[in-house]
Amino acid sequence: MTPASWRIILGSSSKTRQAILRELGYDFDVLTADIDESAIRRESAEDLVLALAEAKAEAILAKLASAQQHSDESSSRNLQTLVLLITADQVVLHQGLILEKPRDAQQAREFIRGYSRAPASTVGAVVVKNLTTGVSVSGVDKTEVYFHPIPEEVVEALVAEGEVFYAAGGLLVEHPLVSPLVEAMVGSIDSVMGLPKDLTISLIAKAL
Repeated sequence: MTPASWRIILGSSSKTRQAILRELGYDFDVLTADIDESAIRRESAEDLVLALAEAKAEAILAKLASAQQHSDESSSRNLQTLVLLITADQVVLHQGLILEKPRDAQQAREFIRGYSRAPASTVGAVVVKNLTTGVSVSGVDKTEVYFHPIPEEVVEALVAEGEVFYAAGGLLVEHPLVSPLVEAMVGSIDSVMGLPKDLTISLIAKAL
């Protein structure tokens, strides 16, 4: 349970990130960041996910500042409560290419079919900002996933279902159609799902 003396804000609409943070035992509020992710580009996957996670944090900070200007009660409460803001982002690296969320059904099919040919690496960033003290910490986590051949009927079922369009690289290792096809994983399942537990716990400790 989150101590009463501090509060967590998770800057993500991702149901899997919310579930993972709950599994860690934290209570939290959810705020989302409205940013144009396509406008933020970096050469490396690591730099890109860090830049995106930071941009999400800055967008949420702007929302909070605007809200507090209209609420003296909120401002007064926050002076007594330590507030942590957590944001995250993830891409998939596959055969040297950075894959983000599929833009359409055809691209989703191409991404998923490609995992039969070569392993996929998830690259995720987590940013934790202590809004009370100003401390900001961040880190990157990577996991490599190897697949057995992925049947075409599985590809089509995943595309028809639609969840792949909300996942970097259309990668859903936890999906019941996909998990039996995972041959090996170097790293953790929570990292692949978008919020690496060990990294998040470490960053929260540092931010406090």
